[in-house]
Amino acid sequence: MSRFPLYTLDTAPEQSKPVLRQLQQAFGIIPNIAAKMAASPVLINGFIGLFQRVHASSLSEAQLQVLLLTNAVTNASEWAVAFHSALALQQGIDSADVDAIRAGGAPHDAQHAALSTLARALIETRGRIGELDQQRFIDAGFSAAQILEVIAVVAASTITNYTGSVTQPELEAPFDTFAWRAGAR
Repeated sequence: MSRFPLYTLDTAPEQSKPVLRQLQQAFGIIPNIAAKMAASPVLINGFIGLFQRVHASSLSEAQLQVLLLTNAVTNASEWAVAFHSALALQQGIDSADVDAIRAGGAPHDAQHAALSTLARALIETRGRIGELDQQRFIDAGFSAAQILEVIAVVAASTITNYTGSVTQPELEAPFDTFAWRAGAR
């Protein structure tokens, strides 16, 4: 038996149930990663609060998916790479750009490349990006304030990425097509 069971609306701690209901309404399913996250009301409620703020930022849903996919690849989170590959394509991200990110590269779209490059740099340097990294991002048409929004996205996705690495959720059938292995980069 797994140390981290898949919780349902019936079995989850009471304080986790509202988030599971919200995710089921948004996706039509309770993602397995959230079902495992539900063991900790502190974690799942912190996760949803930050994600709600991130999705209300100045970045578009497509831009957020570029960031979330980049973060998942950089953190080698197999579940999150599959999930965000599917969502990125749903948001209209070119399949070649999704493939490039999954391979550890940058998308061809200039703004998406700037987002992806900044997110990867933030993760790899543990936030110690230089002036040149910041200027390249701004030169791509973003603002200094949006650098801070990217930090919020990195923080939010780190919750998911680390949870996936620790709990190893099974990939749901709708995302099987997008399965990814960390050694594939």
